[in-house]
Amino acid sequence: MDKNTFTGLFLIMIIMGASIFFMKPSQDELKKGAARVHADSVKKGLIHEPAITKIADTVKTPAPKAPDTALLKSPFGAATVGTDKLVTLENKDVIIKLTTHGGRVYSVELKDYKTFNKKPLILFDGANNHFGLAFNAGNSSIHTDNLYFKPSADNLTVTGSDSASVSMRLSYSPTQYIDYIYSLKGSGFKLGLTIKPTGLDQVISNTNTLNLNWGADMRKEEMDIEQERRYSTIYFIDNDGSIDYLSSNKDDQKTVTDKKLQWVSFQAHFFSGVIIADQGFDKANLSVNTDIADSTHSKQMNASLNLNKNVAGAFPVLFYFGPDKYSILKDQGYNLQKQIYMGWALFAWINRFAVLPVFNFFSQFTNNYGLIILALTLILKLVLSPLTYKSYLSMAKMRILKPEMDEIKTKVGEDNPTLLQQEYLKLYKKAGVNPLGGCLPLLIQMPIVFAFFRFFPSLFELRGHGFLWMHDLSTYDALITFPAIPFIGNHLSIMCLLMTISTLIYTYFNNQVSGATGQMKYIGYITPVIFLGALNSYPAGLNYYYFLANMMTFAQQYIIRLMVDDKKIHAQIQENKKKPEVKKKEGGFQARMEQAMRQQRQGALPPGKKK
Repeated sequence: MDKNTFTGLFLIMIIMGASIFFMKPSQDELKKGAARVHADSVKKGLIHEPAITKIADTVKTPAPKAPDTALLKSPFGAATVGTDKLVTLENKDVIIKLTTHGGRVYSVELKDYKTFNKKPLILFDGANNHFGLAFNAGNSSIHTDNLYFKPSADNLTVTGSDSASVSMRLSYSPTQYIDYIYSLKGSGFKLGLTIKPTGLDQVISNTNTLNLNWGADMRKEEMDIEQERRYSTIYFIDNDGSIDYLSSNKDDQKTVTDKKLQWVSFQAHFFSGVIIADQGFDKANLSVNTDIADSTHSKQMNASLNLNKNVAGAFPVLFYFGPDKYSILKDQGYNLQKQIYMGWALFAWINRFAVLPVFNFFSQFTNNYGLIILALTLILKLVLSPLTYKSYLSMAKMRILKPEMDEIKTKVGEDNPTLLQQEYLKLYKKAGVNPLGGCLPLLIQMPIVFAFFRFFPSLFELRGHGFLWMHDLSTYDALITFPAIPFIGNHLSIMCLLMTISTLIYTYFNNQVSGATGQMKYIGYITPVIFLGALNSYPAGLNYYYFLANMMTFAQQYIIRLMVDDKKIHAQIQENKKKPEVKKKEGGFQARMEQAMRQQRQGALPPGKKK
């Protein structure tokens, strides 16, 4: 790789790193943004202030007040007073608690999973979530999450292949009501909900369309809340299967009116709550925001969705509350696996159709993911070994040509870089050497490097699994912790440090192979230091892969060095230089470049210009 090419690539990395660091909003800006989005959501009816004040099996409410007579006479007025009661639906995989206050899902616990500190994993709970309908009845605006429902049953436990259901009824009169019918099978993460209004055509202004308001503060489940927030946001997919999402790096909101959405997902990195509608949602107002002062919740998510009545006169939806594991999501149908972001375009293709199948293949034989990453890296290096060989051979040729290039540089001087480059090109052409031969194989490997940069942080399988001293491959392994400092954070990751050291050593030996001198000799040492800060908070599994890749590259280069004889390469170059030059038809770009060099050398004006 020549000096200009390497410098250009290096400057691009510097610009990308600086953009990420300096464009990051301050804490004050994040607080103001969160407050603004929350206020807008309340104003638009996306959020309603919760009435429940404490999370418990028995919900505690403030001391009862005398009923407001005027309120009791309003539409659904009798439902404005009542008693909070929890009804539990439980199967092999989940414990779902429903509350009579709003008739909604009160909390969801995933039985086979734990938080990073081994506590029960609860996606959201109590006052930190809401779900309800918003509609007009008479001259009143009704929000059902503030009203009291009556359950048809107490706690239900479902086993085997059985299924059970419980109804929550919101009464307008004995013959006019709205039923929430929840259903749960004996296993799995899906909760069915059918909303069925009865006898309300003359009460509700429009009974063909319902406006659903759903919101949740997703609880902190992982060790590093900053990393959890980095991968937590709202995903949604339309009926054509096109996936989209809100920003995870800042507060964001979006209104979708030009297409029907099949589902909307509140994703909290490794777990998600998804609402699905077979008939689609006509309109969606979505928002996600972060309260950085809240250390118990990662993100606040809200969705206002328009749902149409089906031919049976009901409004059915389906909830998924479970892990963001690719295979599990795929088994649910509805393309739920698309919410696992594996990178942009080519990177996603590499991860989904190449890396993931290999990873799953090895997972059949062991659940030691440290060994699986080792095997994955080994296979990748073997597949790419021809490119590694060509890269080494090209750098060796450039090193052997270095004395002749220095002679040309002394003869021509550095005052005319265009002439110098032209003479270099003549030398390369005579010697049969491609100056980009060492660079192109590396560029071909770059999509794989960037693909892995997205693959490991999104890989649910690594969560909670350790290897060697790394207790959890899905997060960083801290060697020491300290007060937060810019660029590094509040800790130093052992595996990231090992990766950086191995990269520096690799750079040293690479300079020996390529014969780099001067600025080129030292500039390569800066990039690993930049990655030390950039990857310090990334999963240990990712840094472990990069470390293994470096070590295997050392081994490959050692073997290749035994296979490559510099004397033979030098003899071949000299033999190439003796061969008569064969005139080849030059491509348009190359012809124009050489013409420009000749014109600059002769002091001529560019084509098309007249004196």
